Amino acid sequence: MAHKKASAASANQGGNVSGKRLGVKKYGGEIVKAGMIIVRQTGTKIFAGKNTFLSRNFSIHAKTDGVVKFKQGAGNKRGSKVVVVEPVEVK
Repeated sequence: MAHKKASAASANQGGNVSGKRLGVKKYGGEIVKAGMIIVRQTGTKIFAGKNTFLSRNFSIHAKTDGVVKFKQGAGNKRGSKVVVVEPVEVK
């Protein structure tokens, strides 16, 4: 005979899990170097534009040194957010 009252199902007893640290890491106007992470995300909430690339885990990285800019998508990406890196002119 059970001496303890039944509690919630085991599916509801998940432990504390750390956050994934997702989100925008470099905002518009910030200077980035090639390879730096601009956005960490799951799925393409933000798309990679010029001078950026999408890695296997959907993170967006800078291809070249420059300044980050967030834009509205055009063409088949209309209505979505696109991140681009505009190269910096060295004086």
